[in-house]
Amino acid sequence: MGQLTGPTDPSRDARWPDAPPRKGFFTDTSICIGCKACEVACKEWNRLPGDGDLTLRGSSYDNTGELGANTWRHVAFVEQTEDRIAEAREAGRALTDLGMPRIGAPPEPGDVEDTGPPDTPEFRWLMASDVCKHCTHAGCLDVCPTGSLFRTEFGTVVVQDDICNGCGNCVAACPFGVIERRADGLAAPKTERGPQHRESGIAQKCTMCYDRLVDGEQPACAQTCPTESIRFGDRDDMLARARARVAELHTQGLTEARLYGANDHDGVGGTGSIFLLLDEPEVYGLPPDPRVPTADLPAMFTRSLWAAAGMAGAAAVAFWRGRR
Repeated sequence: MGQLTGPTDPSRDARWPDAPPRKGFFTDTSICIGCKACEVACKEWNRLPGDGDLTLRGSSYDNTGELGANTWRHVAFVEQTEDRIAEAREAGRALTDLGMPRIGAPPEPGDVEDTGPPDTPEFRWLMASDVCKHCTHAGCLDVCPTGSLFRTEFGTVVVQDDICNGCGNCVAACPFGVIERRADGLAAPKTERGPQHRESGIAQKCTMCYDRLVDGEQPACAQTCPTESIRFGDRDDMLARARARVAELHTQGLTEARLYGANDHDGVGGTGSIFLLLDEPEVYGLPPDPRVPTADLPAMFTRSLWAAAGMAGAAAVAFWRGRR
């Protein structure tokens, strides 16, 4: 697919005529309350199987663990003490000092006491609802041999159950570890909304509720979120809202606030799911510098051709000398 370039409209690249503006999520983790309503709504609407006996994992108030074939929205719980809060805040200041784009003016001395959220100065929960990123340059699309994965007119990436052959190429190609094949023996519950998903072997992930989008509705998770931590709309509008929110938090002294997925020049060309984080991406289980694996394929192919040509030339020389 070549060297990644700047901003692009993935729907237009996919040859959709008269495609609407690209859609996307903005997940503001600073107001997530960890209620998991988004997880429940996602499972109910998409008829996803359950996740075992739903016992707590032990490390946190979490019973699903991570995104996968049966969990398309996952709410993470991260406990932080006063020391870690201070480290996150200092890291945020360092990003600005190093020349990162300044989204909002920092608070003036004395404007806001920089002690963190007023209700939890010594301890806090970081709660974040994770989801498929719907990358601008999606490695899963590049490697799918059957065309099961396709780019919708809304710029999202969807798996077609009836075409997927279960090869798993897309699983390895996702830099976020989002997509997964459903294990044997797990079936989606039957409902009156239509036929259930195939039971096993196929790749599964968030579709951004494609069936709802074509009917002019928003995804079930955004519809359900009680605090509006999950917002949905035109990606450009979501990006503007995200930047304004970061600026607001910065003026409150929360210098750790930063955006993830908003950089159109990163290793995946930006994502359709933008997140406001209150610490480093790794804290949330996100890669700090995601890169689509197929970005280097042309260069690798060129090197392979040169290597093959060199081997052929060496073989020809050896054959010619042998005949002499």
